Amino acid sequence: MAKMIQCVVLKTESEALESAPHPGELGLRILESVSAEGWKKWHEHLTMIINENGLNTADPRSLEVIEKHMLGFLFNEGEFSGVDGFKPPQAKK
Repeated sequence: MAKMIQCVVLKTESEALESAPHPGELGLRILESVSAEGWKKWHEHLTMIINENGLNTADPRSLEVIEKHMLGFLFNEGEFSGVDGFKPPQAKK
């Protein structure tokens, strides 16, 4: 049976991630409090952030912006908090 955690994104008990998805202390914090489904929702939001801001994941300055958005989305912290109600665009059929 999969490990279950109380997900800070979904606000429900959900299946945990298998490993830390980010390095360092933040990665451990994510592992302990963000579910696999919550992390998937972050990735959907991340795609929008990268595209709308023209970010380059190889650029350290872009990574700083991404991490700030990550803290806001996952933990409602910082200047990019409060993303409730975000719905990713539907794929074209």
